[in-house]
Amino acid sequence: MPANGESLTSQPAALPSLQARQGLALPPWLKRPIGKASELSTVQKIIKQRQIHTICEEGRCPNRAECYAQGTATFLLMGPTCTRSCGFCQVDKGHAPMPLDPDEPKKVAESVRLLGLRYVVLTSVARDDLPDKGANWFVQTMVAIRAVNPETEIEVLTPDFWGGQNAREEQRQRVEAVVKAGPACFNHNIETVRRLQGPVRRGAKYERSLTVLRDVKACNSAVPTKSGLMLGHGETEAELIETMQDLRQAGCDRITLGQYMRPSLEHLPVQKYWTPEEFDSLGAIARELGFSHVRSGPLVRSSYHAGEEA
Repeated sequence: MPANGESLTSQPAALPSLQARQGLALPPWLKRPIGKASELSTVQKIIKQRQIHTICEEGRCPNRAECYAQGTATFLLMGPTCTRSCGFCQVDKGHAPMPLDPDEPKKVAESVRLLGLRYVVLTSVARDDLPDKGANWFVQTMVAIRAVNPETEIEVLTPDFWGGQNAREEQRQRVEAVVKAGPACFNHNIETVRRLQGPVRRGAKYERSLTVLRDVKACNSAVPTKSGLMLGHGETEAELIETMQDLRQAGCDRITLGQYMRPSLEHLPVQKYWTPEEFDSLGAIARELGFSHVRSGPLVRSSYHAGEEA
């Protein structure tokens, strides 16, 4: 019974779901339980107390209940506001980002210690407003984590670090700086196939992303590289295979394939919900192409169970 004493049947009818309004019903395999508040509170409390951010919350990840219940999170560095405006992403954008919090690396390190994480993923918004596009912030955060958690392995999921007078050379130097900090895995998502880069990834480029992965291997071939694709923007299987081949040629070792789920009516509509069987088939193709670690499924995301790959 609701607190106001009204019966459930007297409540106003629920508004149609986002999927119903966009004309594409959410299939049953994409429905996840919300999770128990008691299981989520520990991570949420640690994050809120330190005024830091996770992509789990900012990106409305469908797996956040599962990950929080297991005491894990993917930290979002450099604030919650992105300088780009990708058509798929829930992260806030469209106005000036806040100045960097000088204590953020320390706060993230403390959170990693309190959660007892043996494997942590660091990602960030794009910060095209910063002179180094945020590359050194990744390095500083990795140093801070190791100062108090020397055994913790750190995966980075970075933007492309593009921009500046000598954009290509500066990009290479920024990638190299992060690689030299010793990540357990360097992840940079290509997100979608070549044909759909424009509407999906505003401000990013297909070849530019491949170059990031090549630069990692050129700096240190022993560092595993990883990339991810979101399915459902209108791509074909042939285009997905071509993209996976391009990633392999760029030296990419690991791949994630997951379903795009529209965050709001302001974002790109879903063109297709790929079935679990289709994801299984694509995962098998990825393994045949030589990826050493493959996660392919409707609810797979870039950092989902990332520590199990180490």
